[in-house]
Amino acid sequence: MRGLIASTGLTLAALVAACGPVPVDQAEAECFRQAQLASRPRGTLSLGLGSGGARYAGAEVEISSDFLMQRDPSQVYAACVLRRSGQPPRMPLYDRPDWRG
Repeated sequence: MRGLIASTGLTLAALVAACGPVPVDQAEAECFRQAQLASRPRGTLSLGLGSGGARYAGAEVEISSDFLMQRDPSQVYAACVLRRSGQPPRMPLYDRPDWRG
């Protein structure tokens, strides 16, 4: 019984540690995609024609709840970074050179 309790305790400790904060640069990278999706939906469209006249068409659209709720991408980004790292972003979203909202 003691072994089971100790094992369970170690497992829980490992799970809690895995949910801990990440470095702010990692959080910024992970949260950037959420900010992009909050600004507008993303998608792809593919068309093709194969040998023998075979045709192919496909579409994929990705829409976030942040976009549907009309949340400001900068606020989505800042809140995400703070939640994941425990620190605010080093630079506001709209000041990032790679932002093209």
